[in-house]
Amino acid sequence: MNAKSLYQEVILDHNRKPRNYGALDNANHHAVGHNPLCGDHLDISLNLENNQVDSIAFQGESCAICKASASMMTTVVKGKSRNDVEILIHEFRDMATGKLDLDNPHHLGRLTVFSGIQELPTRVKCAILPWHTLHAALNSEESASTENENDPVHMSAGNR
Repeated sequence: MNAKSLYQEVILDHNRKPRNYGALDNANHHAVGHNPLCGDHLDISLNLENNQVDSIAFQGESCAICKASASMMTTVVKGKSRNDVEILIHEFRDMATGKLDLDNPHHLGRLTVFSGIQELPTRVKCAILPWHTLHAALNSEESASTENENDPVHMSAGNR
């Protein structure tokens, strides 16, 4: 199976059956993410216990790419330390914007299925929104937007 077929299969699978979708009761970290250009809107809630992601969930209205990215993100970060999650956030953003050399060591594992997103500039923000919202939640920020002037996603992805 080639990379493009695998990407499409993963997106379709996670869009049809998103993992960790729904509300998370008693979350101690939460943020809302919004991409005003395409209308993606996500709520990400998590419980951070002893500096580790104990549980995480997402909900909202979004395109298939955003939902699949959020679904895979929640499965990958569960059980990870805050520091490891921040590394994944940084590496995912860099991969999606073409700044990460996948031939060098990284921590993304199966998330590299999204590496081709850099070839679809209009969809980069869709894939990155869940990660940016997770970063906001970890840092006790209420919201994240792909169109904020200080947003690293806005600055790195731009309107290529």
